[in-house]
Amino acid sequence: MSAVDKIKNAAEDAGGKAKEAVGKATDDHSTEAEGKKDQATADLKDAGENVKDAFKH
Repeated sequence: MSAVDKIKNAAEDAGGKAKEAVGKATDDHSTEAEGKKDQATADLKDAGENVKDAFKH
């Protein structure tokens, strides 16, 4: 996985955590769910990159 991909995925994960926290603080379930979705998306991207890396070696 390239460093750029890692940074992008980490940023997406951090943004998702922030959205989730804002959603919880404001009792906005939609924003909270969107934050969780962003985090899950970042996790899936990381997993996909790890699989690609495993097959490269």
